[in-house]
Amino acid sequence: MNVGANETELRELMIRGLDGDAASYRTLLERLSGHLRTFFKARLNRIGRGPVEAEDLLQETLIAIHTRRHTFDRSQLFTPWAYAIARYKFLDYLRRTKLSATDIPIDQAEELMVRADTAQTESSMDLEKLLQEISPKERQAIRYVKLDGLSVREAAARSGMSESAVKVSVHRGLKALARLIGKEAGS
Repeated sequence: MNVGANETELRELMIRGLDGDAASYRTLLERLSGHLRTFFKARLNRIGRGPVEAEDLLQETLIAIHTRRHTFDRSQLFTPWAYAIARYKFLDYLRRTKLSATDIPIDQAEELMVRADTAQTESSMDLEKLLQEISPKERQAIRYVKLDGLSVREAAARSGMSESAVKVSVHRGLKALARLIGKEAGS
C-alpha cells in the first residue's frame, strides 16, 4: 500500500465519515477493501489458503472497523489503526483454525510473523510502560482478554477471578490507560 498518498486520502475519508458524510464513509470502505483484500490474500496464500478465506477475513475486518470507528483518534494516522485490526483478525483466524508457525513453510515463517517494524516495537514498549502503571489485576485482565485474545471465561479460569471481575478489571484498566495516555498527550 502506498502509505503516503493513500494515508492522507483514507484518513480524510474516515474523518468525513465520522462527521456524518455517508458517501465519504462508503468510499473509504470501498478503497480500504482493495488494500485489505490484497493484504489477506498475500498472507493466506503463503499458508496454502485461498481467496474465500481472504473474503471472510475482509468482511470481519470491515465490520470490526465499522463497529470500532468511534475509537479512531483523529489526531493519529488511519492506516496503522486499520491494519492493526486486520492483523488481529488474521491472528484470530490462525488461532481459530489451529494454524501456527509450525504449519507455515520455514522459508515463509519469518516474513509472515516477524517484521523489522521499529514503530510497532516502540508502540509495544510504550504499551508495556503504560501497563506497568495500572494495577496487576487490571494489567492481567487486559493482557488475557485484549492482548492474548482470550474470552472472558478463559481469562477468568486462567486468572482465578470471576467472569464479572475480569470484565470490571478490563473496563477499569482501559479507563486508567486512557487517562494515562491523555496525561502523556497533554505533556
